[in-house]
Amino acid sequence: MALGNLNGNEMAMIEFWQGNIWVFAASVGFLGLLVGSFLNVVVYRLPKMMMQEWHSQAREVLELPAEPTEEAFNLVLPHSRCPHCAHEIKPWENIPLLSWLFLRGRCSACKGSISVRYPLVELLSGILAAVIALHYGVSWNTLAMLVVTWGLLAMSLVDVDHQILPDVLVLPLLWLGLIVNSFGMFVSLNDAVWGAVLGYMSLWLVFWLFKLVTGKEGMGYGDFKLLALLGAWGGWQVLPLTILLSSVVGAVLGIIILRVQRNSLSNPLPFGPYLALAGWIALLWGEQITASYWQYAGL
Repeated sequence: MALGNLNGNEMAMIEFWQGNIWVFAASVGFLGLLVGSFLNVVVYRLPKMMMQEWHSQAREVLELPAEPTEEAFNLVLPHSRCPHCAHEIKPWENIPLLSWLFLRGRCSACKGSISVRYPLVELLSGILAAVIALHYGVSWNTLAMLVVTWGLLAMSLVDVDHQILPDVLVLPLLWLGLIVNSFGMFVSLNDAVWGAVLGYMSLWLVFWLFKLVTGKEGMGYGDFKLLALLGAWGGWQVLPLTILLSSVVGAVLGIIILRVQRNSLSNPLPFGPYLALAGWIALLWGEQITASYWQYAGL
């Protein structure tokens, strides 16, 4: 999708980036590091915010007195603190990657350990952003794909931690996919609508068939919505590859996790991250992968 309605200085910057795509990718990758730092906050706080809201609604339904108002807790306040000593993280202690390395993974106050997951999420966010910039170049497609990629990363991490895919992340991105494709950004609106419908219905049918046969629920409703989201962005065309890749990767990694952690088969394993990874690959390279397969198969 072409960029338009820009003034002279903006066009000059666009032309510079178009002529120096690696500089553009590095710039977008740096932005991804910053966003990754914020995603760590989202992944940690959003489930807690949801739990607080559920408790509040439950008390209202049960006609119980409201809980005492505590310190504001949202994605902005309170400021980030050490989980061990409640030391408030200073701005220079919150620089993506660099602060963790400089502090050697420890709090500057109590020397308690800081999980390596934080810099890894920042690094992954930056790498994914740079890959998208190289793939789509200087375009609105890059901006749109960055938004959905960061959303997929956040909801995948929440699913790993809590086995939930929050509607507050999934549904807005589903609608955004339909909106951007109303302009034909990735696929036609018709393909996007049917992608959302078939994405939801396909896993919904699998869910009920599995439940009728085994009497158990094999996946959550969030997985239906996530596949609908991917269909809204990439059209119905990405669904077969997404389902195939997620099933293969989920089966392989699931077996490895069960072996390493010695988990019981009754313990739930989140399917959302596999769907998100497979869908992201299908969104970017689905056509090439499918074409290569048909060529390899001689069809």
